[in-house]
Amino acid sequence: MHFQNTWLPEPFSRETETLTKALQKSFEIQYLDNINFSSDEFISPWYFQVNAFKPACHVAVTFSDGKTRKQIHLKKEKGQTVMVPLFQSQENISGQISIEPISGKKLEHNGIKVELLGQIEMYFDRGNFYDFTSLVRELDVPGELYERKTYPFEFSTVEMPYETYNGVNVRLRYVLKVTITRGYAGSVVEYQDFVVRNYSPLPSINNSIKMEVGIEDCLHIEFEYNKSKYHLKDVIIGKIYFLLVRIKIKNMDLEIRRRESTGSGPNTHVETETLAKFELMDGAPVRGESIPLRLFLSPYELTPTYHNINNKFSVKYYLNLVLVDEEDRRYFKQQEITMLRLADAS
Repeated sequence: MHFQNTWLPEPFSRETETLTKALQKSFEIQYLDNINFSSDEFISPWYFQVNAFKPACHVAVTFSDGKTRKQIHLKKEKGQTVMVPLFQSQENISGQISIEPISGKKLEHNGIKVELLGQIEMYFDRGNFYDFTSLVRELDVPGELYERKTYPFEFSTVEMPYETYNGVNVRLRYVLKVTITRGYAGSVVEYQDFVVRNYSPLPSINNSIKMEVGIEDCLHIEFEYNKSKYHLKDVIIGKIYFLLVRIKIKNMDLEIRRRESTGSGPNTHVETETLAKFELMDGAPVRGESIPLRLFLSPYELTPTYHNINNKFSVKYYLNLVLVDEEDRRYFKQQEITMLRLADAS
């Protein structure tokens, strides 16, 4: 064990020698026999354990337009929520990185860099990220820092094709990763999250949904929704027609369901959430009755529909019409809808 250019006061060295020899005798630590305890270059391993968790410097990341750019809530692990800036694809991402050594100490490093990463993490494989976007800027060559230093950075017209997403079994995130590479002392890594949202134009074709469902000779209903594609602040408008009713219906609900599928092939895992439940009717309908429906989407935490994002996951939405009879038997019909994000309905 040999460390260059390291000095400790003599009293500390004598204490270290006494402690280490006692431990050597107790635990028979053979490798310590060859250490010169009187050398000024010796530092006890226990010294590093005590100081290993002290930060070598403070790192701060600021965005060029941080004061004017829109900030939104981002859910972190353990239910934490932070405010982070909002971007969209093809925007420039620039700012400054400030690095300040701990007071009275110099910071030796083997180079400093910043990376812009787009990553997907599966919760069954937590800690392993799949990078679909990776850009890097070198900020400094190996050297030493004695005082605070600020480095400008810029990533121009960044391609960020997918939106930030926090689901049941998958997470898609964008981060700036600052790395101060060091040797035996361990590298310093700092992360700064930001959110990406991408917007769609109004669809040129948006057909209504009209279907007839039922049970032969018992129940025959027709339901109609005004369109098949909705934006996140939209309103679902429709009607339910009872053409034949020979069972006693107790109530009828409309649910919004989100289906998240991760993986592929035999390893596909599907998770379904009921995001909203809206009571359409309480009581028994009669033949020929028509029930209108109007459901506002803005109160619910919806995302756009995602199709096979980087071959890792998909998110789909469904309207689920549920009827319950007096014996608590459930009848339902599910219809997929497309969700999209408009620029004025972010």
